[in-house]
Amino acid sequence: MTTAYAFERAPRHVYAGHPESPERLGIVQSRLDAIAAQQLRTRAATREEISRVHKKQMIEWLEEACSHGQALIDPAPTFVTHTSLDDALLAAGATLECLRVVLASEVDNAFAIVRPPGHHAEPGRSMGFCIFNNVAVAAAEALRAGVRRVAVVDYDAHHGNGTQAAFLEDERLAYFSTHQWGIYPGTGWFEEAPLARRRIVNVPLPAGAGDESYSHVWRRVLQPFMRAFRPELILASAGFDGHWNDPITSLGLSTAGFYALSADLVGMAEEHAGGKIVFVLEGGYDPANVANGVEAVFAALMKKPYVAPVETPPGDEPEVGQLLQDIRSLHGFAR
Repeated sequence: MTTAYAFERAPRHVYAGHPESPERLGIVQSRLDAIAAQQLRTRAATREEISRVHKKQMIEWLEEACSHGQALIDPAPTFVTHTSLDDALLAAGATLECLRVVLASEVDNAFAIVRPPGHHAEPGRSMGFCIFNNVAVAAAEALRAGVRRVAVVDYDAHHGNGTQAAFLEDERLAYFSTHQWGIYPGTGWFEEAPLARRRIVNVPLPAGAGDESYSHVWRRVLQPFMRAFRPELILASAGFDGHWNDPITSLGLSTAGFYALSADLVGMAEEHAGGKIVFVLEGGYDPANVANGVEAVFAALMKKPYVAPVETPPGDEPEVGQLLQDIRSLHGFAR
């Protein structure tokens, strides 16, 4: 398998004491040379590319906010600095370059390792540590390039409210999210988006849900979702804050679990989308977990053996069987 990646650490997009910091990607950066993947030269996304998802007034507001220097712009808290608009354009542009080489069949698959993250950013506002919605911008570009159906699978610990909002009314776009229920941003209940059944599917999981729970989700809900939508491209919002010792969430995934999820997604891309898949980094606030998770994704993309670090997630996993059955029934996957 030929795999490419783009890397944008955004070292000047920083706010003292904030968990979304350049240090998140410090260990990743030190390991990339040992990964036999092609590094892409990146560019900034254009205003036109961003405006396919985000309103012009939002982009102008961000430009004005950044011109004043470091500030908090929402209660999450989301921050900006003098460079944050440029940094966000580079993150989106790096994601678009990964998309470009995959659609052009220059490589089999790709991974955009970028910050600031994107899946909370809605068409009209930045929020939740996110400036522009990198995945949604890539999905819009894929449609412009002639892809007929794009699916995003989001396994960040937080619900991607921004991606859901961007996809709500476009039947060419599908969104599948697993996330911890009851944490920021408070959206993502499985009965949301009633006019987009089978196309927007939320799986809100209880605290402690880990490798076994996610395996059941992938088999019982994600697989029928893929069969129903038949995507021509899969984009994966890869958040590593679902790890059991992430400092701001309470899920139970291990690094071995992230590898299994990623390998299954690569398999689904081969089954449904001619192998076309792009992973895009979202959250994850322990640098070692992020680095291990990134390595696991690369192993899955390149179909290489992966020996995960030895980890011992605490406690037993909660029961999720009834939840998954309710979701299957709601979307007609149970038939």
